[in-house]
Order: sequence, then structure tokens, then C-alpha cells
Amino acid sequence: MALSDHPAERHRQVAGLFTDRVRGTRSWDAPSPVTGWTARDVVRHLVEWLPGFLASGSGVVLPPGPSVDDDPVAAWQAHRDGVQEVLDDPETAHRELANPHIGTVPLDTAIDRFYTADVFMHTWDLSRATGQDDRLDPDFCARLLAEMESMEEVLRSSGQYGPRVEVPVDADVQTRMLGLIGRDPFWRGPVSRTP
Repeated sequence: MALSDHPAERHRQVAGLFTDRVRGTRSWDAPSPVTGWTARDVVRHLVEWLPGFLASGSGVVLPPGPSVDDDPVAAWQAHRDGVQEVLDDPETAHRELANPHIGTVPLDTAIDRFYTADVFMHTWDLSRATGQDDRLDPDFCARLLAEMESMEEVLRSSGQYGPRVEVPVDADVQTRMLGLIGRDPFWRGPVSRTP
């Protein structure tokens, strides 16, 4: 299924796939491809970083949800619903987010560019950690790869991405995107199985 170009709908699609992987997780302590993170930590990252980013840059406050430690599924679903509510709100079209690193951008664009893309990429982490289907939309992989390659130096200097992992020159677009963001596309955890 091709992903929408509209931020609200794209979030619905991307977060929907991540929700499927969250619900399919059997071991929250399974190691993930992100060094030092478990499956639970992947969810924790997505649930915890966006609220501060939105509140400080736009004044939007997401409703608090359950703790990821107590119930990662409920924590994710509450967070997902809160973000979707913001994106579906007609007033969001008139709001902006200001941040010293990115300037001032439309709120829905900021969520799409920084958060929805993050959920998309971390879907692979959770899928691979828990032995689920880790295939991502190839067109969106290609789009993110092109955007990030054009600003690779900025990405590296942000500290948010690990060193590039070299992949075969004829690798598919998902493998190349993963290598760019510092993931070993061939990583296998102890509970992983071939999809």
C-alpha cells in the first residue's frame, strides 16, 4: 500500500503498521538493533520524545498515557491516538512549530517530517527485534534516503544517528536507508527469525 502524501493520513498508515508490530510483540525485553535498547525502549523513545518537542515548539500538549514500563501496548496506543487527534484537528492547518534547529514550520509538516518518519524507521527496529515482518514501504524508503543523503553531515552532527553502515552497492532501497541511518540491515537478535 502506497503511503499518502498528506501528514494526517500518512501518520495513520505508518502508526497503524507500528501498532501491528506493537501488538505482535511477545517479549518486551528482546534486544533491538539499536545498541542498548530493547523492544520496550523502541516504544519508549517514540512515546517520550515528541510531547516535549510539541509543547516547547507549538504549545500543543498531548494527553498523558499509561507508562511504557507498565503497559507498552496501551502507552503506544494512547500516544498514537493523541498525535492523530492533533493531525486530524482542522486548527492544526493554521498552527506552526518553532524550534532553534529547524526554524518555523507548519505544525503538521513538523510532525510528518520528524516524528512520522521516525516511527517509520523504528518500525524496522521493533519488527527485527521481535521476529516480525520488517519490510517497509519502498517508495517512502527511497524518499527518506534521498532527503537524508542530501543532508548527511547535518544528520551525523545531530548525534541522533549512528555511523553509516556500508551495504552492498546493489542493495535495495530499504537496506540502503537503514545503512544510512546507522543500522546494520543484517542484524539478527536472538529471537529473530527469517521473515
